[in-house]
Formats: sequence, C-alpha cells, structure tokens
Amino acid sequence: MHPLLSRNRLGFYLLSWIPLAVILVYVMAAGGILSLLESSIIVIPLCVLYAFICLSAWYTAKSASLKRESALRLIVIHSVAAALVSYFWMGLGWVLVAALSRTSTFQGLDHRFSRQAAILFAAGYLLYLISVASQYVIISLEASREAEARALETSILAREAELKALKAQVNPHFLFNSLNSINALTSVDPAKAREMCILLSEFLRMTLGLGERTVIPLSEELALLDRFLAIEKVRFGARLRVEENIQKESKTVLVPPLVLQPLVENAVVHGIANLPEGGVIRLASQCHDGRLSMTIENTFDPESTPVRRKGMGLSNVRSRLECRYGTDASMRVDPQAHQFRVELSMPAEAGDARN
Repeated sequence: MHPLLSRNRLGFYLLSWIPLAVILVYVMAAGGILSLLESSIIVIPLCVLYAFICLSAWYTAKSASLKRESALRLIVIHSVAAALVSYFWMGLGWVLVAALSRTSTFQGLDHRFSRQAAILFAAGYLLYLISVASQYVIISLEASREAEARALETSILAREAELKALKAQVNPHFLFNSLNSINALTSVDPAKAREMCILLSEFLRMTLGLGERTVIPLSEELALLDRFLAIEKVRFGARLRVEENIQKESKTVLVPPLVLQPLVENAVVHGIANLPEGGVIRLASQCHDGRLSMTIENTFDPESTPVRRKGMGLSNVRSRLECRYGTDASMRVDPQAHQFRVELSMPAEAGDARN
C-alpha cells in the first residue's frame, strides 16, 4: 500500500499541492494570453488530478531502486515516465479546455490554450520528477523505520531468549542442590527427608506458577525465599538463622523472579554450610528516590570459603539485571572479614506484574 494513502498523510500531501497550483496559475496567466480566471479554471482541477497521478511515482521509484540501478538507467526510466505522464496530463487539459470552449463564457479558449500548452507540459514534467525525488525520500525513511523496528524486535527477542535461558538455569541448579540434600538426609533422618520433599514440591509449584512473567512483586519473591529457607532449615536446623528488615513500601515494587534466590542459596552453600556453629543470613530492602535497594548478607569463614566472585549464582543475577534494566541496575559484591555482602540496586518499577 502506498505510504501516503493513509488519511492523515494524504491530507498533508494534497495541501502541499496548493502553492504549486497557485504558482502554475500565475505562470499560465503571466503571458497575458489567458486571463487569471481562465488559468485558474484550467489549472486547479488539473492539479487535483495530477496530485493523484503523481502518486504513481512511488511504484516507479520502488521498482527502480537507487541501490540496484545505475544513474544513467534511472535518468532514462524517470525521464520517459515523466514525459508520458506529462503528455497524458496535457491531454486531460485539452479535454477540459475543449469542454469549456463550447460554453459562451469561454468561447475560443482552446485557441488561447494552444499557445500555453507547452508550459503545462513542462510543468507536468518537472512536477513528476519532483514527485519521484520525494518518493525516494519516503522510501528511504520507510526502509530506515523498518530497519529500526527489525533491530528493536531482534534485540527484544534476544533479550527475552536470554532471560528465559537464565531463568531456566536457576531452577535446575537449585533442584540439583536440593536433591543432593534430600539424598544425604534419607540415610541420616528419613523424616526430615520426607519433610524436605514436601517443602521442595511447594517451592517448585510456586516457581511454576510464575509462568512466563518477567517481573513479580517483591512480596512474591520474598514468599519464594521463605519456602527455600524452610527447605534449608530442615537440613541445618538451628545453625541457619534469618533476619529480615524489609521496608513495607518496597514489597509492591516489581523485580525479576528468582533474582534473590540464587544469592540466598549462595549464602547457605558457601557460608552457613561451612560453619559448624552456623550463621545468620540478613535480608534488607528499601525504596528511596525511585530506586529499590536490596541487601543479602551472610556470615562465612574466609579461610574455608573462596570469595565467589565468579559463581554461577552471582553471574546469573548480574546477567538478568543487565537484561532487564541495562545500565540502570547494579550489583556490588563486598566480601569482608567474616561477612559476605551483596547489594542490588535497580529502578523501583511499579506496574502490572503479569508482564
């Protein structure tokens, strides 16, 4: 479909012909052969018709691409097309003039018009070439917009694919660790192993309920963490303690699902599990100045636990934040003497959590 045939564009296109028609009326009447009235009554209806005829230049320009055709071939194609279209336009002018000449008001108009017909032909030739040039500009703009749209769509699809891959990586990783824990408990404490199986099924049911959602309220993420920590408490008992300082307003902020779980899992596996006396995991969240800050801190033994700067959980979370927020989100890892601290900062996004 021609890009100018939409209602809004067609209106602006026809308006652009008004000054062209005024100039042509003046030129046709300037020689004194035709009166201003005669020139107007010939030129105005012809310009209305020619405005639509010149739309055909879009198809000519589209078939004769600037990239494929040589300059000489383009000149020949459009020069011949301009001559044919102008000749046809002049023929329409003769038909109109012949009809007007039969009236008493414009008697003899055909004889006067014959001396100005060449001007009409030349104007038609020039206007068609101008139309061809403008159509090439439109085609270039349309191609540019389509390329931008394709690039944006490709970027979105790639980002969605990456998010899905990262999300798919979280669940098997956690499941693998949980099954290892259950396997270890079956011979030591079968009752706890059964309890852990039930808690694991509840956790997996909650994660499956997320479906294809890319963001969830922080309150749902915290509920998932409660299930996860309940599973780990079956294994570690009193050795695992949790302290929370969650700002109430932050619970409604949207976050990527399972963005905290890998960090808490790291805190358990690389921190609490290596301490005979156990330790504390501290969770905190706060909204301030349009941003959400979250902190996960755990005690650990630096002598028995390597600093996990390149662990799967940390890299997974960092990648997911980059996919969702780009450079607007950050993750800072701060291993101290006996405390391992991860700070997340992202835009405080509010909206429909089903996105």
